[in-house]
Amino acid sequence: MYLKFYGLREAPFAPTPDPKFLFQSTRHREALAQLVYGVRERKGFIVLTGEIGTGKTTLLRTLLERLDGQTPVAYVHNSALEIEGLLEYILHDFGVKSTARSQAQRLVELNEFLIEQHRQGRSPVLVIDEAQNLAIPTLEAVRLLSNFETTHEKLMQILLVGQPELRDKLNAPELRQLKQRVGLRCHIAPLSPEEARLYIRHRLRVAGAADAGLFTDGAIQTIAEYSQGTPRVINIVCDHCLLTGYADSTRRIDADIAGEAIEYLEDGERREWKRSRHVRLVPSRTAVWAARSGVAVLVVLVALMLVFAANALGWLGGVIR
Repeated sequence: MYLKFYGLREAPFAPTPDPKFLFQSTRHREALAQLVYGVRERKGFIVLTGEIGTGKTTLLRTLLERLDGQTPVAYVHNSALEIEGLLEYILHDFGVKSTARSQAQRLVELNEFLIEQHRQGRSPVLVIDEAQNLAIPTLEAVRLLSNFETTHEKLMQILLVGQPELRDKLNAPELRQLKQRVGLRCHIAPLSPEEARLYIRHRLRVAGAADAGLFTDGAIQTIAEYSQGTPRVINIVCDHCLLTGYADSTRRIDADIAGEAIEYLEDGERREWKRSRHVRLVPSRTAVWAARSGVAVLVVLVALMLVFAANALGWLGGVIR
């Protein structure tokens, strides 16, 4: 809706994890480098953690784009599955036409697939998102998948991705063997206010904005404080800012517009709509009494002025005579 008004080719703050919009803060750049290294060097287990909305999925999409196009990838989004459902999902995502009737048969099929891929020089990648939701027995079963290996290297790279609770879960005594097998750990923290400014301008540039300073520093400060540096929240607020600015025919987003967009997100209505609810068609009793009091005071003042004027004129008349 607002793209043409602001000279944009596409929406700069869309909620989808598009790798071309990846903003590589110091932490994101380091995490991406570790992920690429871990997969290419076949480190086995890799753990990526970060708060909700900090860009983990976008980082993963970027990683998968940088892999060899021939690398098989299984991406598990549903972490509520138990191990049998998980194995079925993994085989399907790897493109294996399974005929297995039991968990053991599925493991055999997966092992055969991995061996065949190894013969062809490929190292399949398994990504399990929202892994903090996996039950401890399921995580222990996932650990056993890392037993598919040769004497020199792992046959499959496993990425466990989740919120910080995943780190706490991996510290459970029951998972100490899994914890010992983690080859790399990466954590993504929220953006600092300066990174938030660079993040917003980066996305505007990628979207084709001629003016990367479309958001004033005051607006960015307001957005950074509200979002606490979470990219997903920044995207939502910025999108509402552009929509509000477009509705008001405002070319630059300032702190007032940012504040109004945040209020709209919190309450679902704009400031003027709130104010309009308090406008009365008939004055309130308090307002009527206040008006009457004001009129009374005004009448008294006028009367005093007239008395003063009359006395003054009388005095002048006496002087003239």
